[in-house]
Amino acid sequence: MRRFPLVIALVLSLAACSGEKTADSEPSASPTTAVSAAPVPANAPVILAFGDSLYAGYQLRQDESYPAKLQVALNAAGTPVKVVGAGVSGDTTAAGLQRLAFTLDNQPVKPALVLVGLGGNDMLRGLPPAETRANLDAILAELKKRGLPAMLTGMLAAPNMGADYTRAFNPIWPALAKKYDVPLVPFFLQPVIGNKALLLSDNIHPNAQGIDRIVVATQGDVAKALKAAEDRHGA
Repeated sequence: MRRFPLVIALVLSLAACSGEKTADSEPSASPTTAVSAAPVPANAPVILAFGDSLYAGYQLRQDESYPAKLQVALNAAGTPVKVVGAGVSGDTTAAGLQRLAFTLDNQPVKPALVLVGLGGNDMLRGLPPAETRANLDAILAELKKRGLPAMLTGMLAAPNMGADYTRAFNPIWPALAKKYDVPLVPFFLQPVIGNKALLLSDNIHPNAQGIDRIVVATQGDVAKALKAAEDRHGA
């Protein structure tokens, strides 16, 4: 199995997948940029953001991470919620599966929704897509077993992984979303692709403004998923 440096792989992925060439453009003002953090109600439902560096807020302050900014945006939009970050930089789907039970068992409040954002590191390390699929399947099966609604945020293969790898890797998230009947964000990094002004100097991870863009693009889907989960629980 070929292995590709993380930087090369994802930079090529960003360049190839971008539908709009905005690498040198400045980011416009984001709605979440001006939103101040409001107190979270004590009885607010909990969303657990379980993933890798994209959830962990790589090289960002804690309040600039995706879970932190998602919480601010949702509360500001009228969806009371506490978003708990459970992202670990470098995690593969296998590593995520290994720590899943421990993470869930140690939550003081049962999550109303679990966001699952893993798989990018599998691709960047050239791990077999069948293993990625099996690990994500096992994660979703465990969440279902525990009665925890889930939502997937997906990843795409870098083009230099080859057509065969891409054909096996990219359908993993849509297929599992269908199998478990869970909401899906097809490609988590779509809002920042090809825009250097929204990325850290590694041209891989979103900077604080990039996180703002991702929050704006995903918060509606998350709010909808949370409401559906609460409706099902209350039914």
